[in-house]
Amino acid sequence: MKVSTNLFFDRALNQMVASQSSLAQSQAQLSTGKKVVQVSDAPDQATAIQRLKSVIARQDSFEQAVKTAQNRLNAEETALEATANIMVRMKELTIQALNDTYGPKDREIIAVEMQGLQEDLLSYANTRDVNGAYLFSGSRVFTPPFAANAQGDIVYQGDETVNLVEVGDQRSLRLNRTGTEVFGRVTRDLPNGSTEGRSFFQSVQDLVDAVRTSDREAMNRGLGEFDTLNQQVAISQAKVGSAMNVVNNQTAVLEETRLQLKTVLSEIEDLDYTEAVTEMQKRMMALEASQASFAQISRLNLFEYIR
Repeated sequence: MKVSTNLFFDRALNQMVASQSSLAQSQAQLSTGKKVVQVSDAPDQATAIQRLKSVIARQDSFEQAVKTAQNRLNAEETALEATANIMVRMKELTIQALNDTYGPKDREIIAVEMQGLQEDLLSYANTRDVNGAYLFSGSRVFTPPFAANAQGDIVYQGDETVNLVEVGDQRSLRLNRTGTEVFGRVTRDLPNGSTEGRSFFQSVQDLVDAVRTSDREAMNRGLGEFDTLNQQVAISQAKVGSAMNVVNNQTAVLEETRLQLKTVLSEIEDLDYTEAVTEMQKRMMALEASQASFAQISRLNLFEYIR
């Protein structure tokens, strides 16, 4: 079998082009710092990289959801703690007003302070988060949960929707407590043997009025109702505390998972510069050899032979 000059020429040319392509790939890797610059360079690795990036992006969304939940829970915790402190103070004032040494004028002064505290309670019940959404309105986050109706009674304007947020794969966290859950109702026994429900703010207002009018029976009844209202607030505080523990634990889990994923991604995607520079030098030498070989083959013609 004869090997023609054209065959030598084509082979040398193909070898030189391949060397140039390899060198260009090394240069691209060094400029980007990545092992895989194009999907065609390593399809399997490229697929694995894309899959890992997708999982990391999902972890990032979970971390953002956890931060949102944490901010919301911090706001709830602050509002509930302030509410509990106010209710403790109102109970102290009521006990003080029941003292026989206090007269109507003294109780009137106490009632004025309690009325101010009730307004503070309403303010905390209508607390907003950092985004301006009301904490205790359910899904009606842009409607104040509590406001006065036409009769002047403070009524609940929110709904009973419970909002959940995904903070991990197959892990959700309750993001809110409704107004009726935190600032609930009490059942009052009536003299005729029947019962009636009184809302949180109705019960509080009744207690303020009882102190103002020196109605000892109503004050004692109000103290009992206050214990029930306090318990509802305390239960909500405990739920918020439990949710914050979940947030803290989930934050640690997400950070650890993200670190592991980033490490795996780095091993697959990131370039070893020392190894890459060595490889590029090898490919430069291979290209130079190909070019020299091509130059030699290109001179293999009849005139060069005769000379």
